[in-house]
Amino acid sequence: MDKLEFKSYRSKLNKTQKQMAQLLGTSLKAIHSYEQGWRSIPPAVERQIYFLMSRLNSKKKTRKSCWDIKKCAPERKKQCPAYEFKTGDLCWFINGTICDGGVQNNWQDKMRICQS
Repeated sequence: MDKLEFKSYRSKLNKTQKQMAQLLGTSLKAIHSYEQGWRSIPPAVERQIYFLMSRLNSKKKTRKSCWDIKKCAPERKKQCPAYEFKTGDLCWFINGTICDGGVQNNWQDKMRICQS
């Protein structure tokens, strides 16, 4: 996530910088730094923003489970934490999910797969 995406999501969430800092459990200075591009947005902050956006968007439409979208075989589904905990619409939020046949090494790799 870059500074423009961060600003866009904050706007869509209808939050001031101060409110966003409180919501993310960070400082107002950190929010300023993210939006100016002085500081990279940590994966934990990015993850929380995506979570909030998903809940905002969930009011508009029902999302399919990831295993339905990816057409996962029953054996693969049984190995995946998203399937185990019945969180197919939030699979991107859960660590250790089996995306494209394997567990991703880091958040950025996982997000590339999920966003595609």
